[in-house]
Amino acid sequence: MSFNESILFLRSFIHNPKRVGSIIPSSRFLADSMVKQAPWPEVKAVAELGSGTGAITRAISSKVNKNKTTKVLLFEMDETMRDNLKKEYPDFSCYPNAARLLETMTDSHIHHLDCIFSGLPFFNFEAELRNTLVEQIYQSLKPEGLFIAFQYSLQMKKQLSEYFIIDTIRYVPFNFPPAFVYVCRKRDTIINN
Repeated sequence: MSFNESILFLRSFIHNPKRVGSIIPSSRFLADSMVKQAPWPEVKAVAELGSGTGAITRAISSKVNKNKTTKVLLFEMDETMRDNLKKEYPDFSCYPNAARLLETMTDSHIHHLDCIFSGLPFFNFEAELRNTLVEQIYQSLKPEGLFIAFQYSLQMKKQLSEYFIIDTIRYVPFNFPPAFVYVCRKRDTIINN
């Protein structure tokens, strides 16, 4: 992570703290902890929601570069960060709005995703947006597809367990702030509580 990335991230946090969720980008420990959960030889299409300055994107790139056929969709609301991602990862497609995930997949001729990574601060969002995002994530994944997300608390556990089987929740202390990595597998049917 460069000094410029840290400054860019901090500026974005100050501008919109609820959307960014942290004052500094994710650590490589957190990114590696997330990305190593995916079965990369089988992954044909993947999305990253809330790509920021690309901490997780870098880890994804190191895996998909071996398999040039894997399609990668990046979503980042901040225009400056999105422009930087486009320059750094020209083989990946970048979009502004993760709440339009299904529409973006249709436009990209992607039937389903094998895996979705997320750095979105779900609990900072209004309930309607949070519900839309979780529903879109669920619908976009293949049967038993993986949703791997980090959060700074366990507040999303209940909602995610309605849509996904939570395989593990890993605590990653080498991040600021420390984070929880949810490794979730798509359920056959949604549990309505």
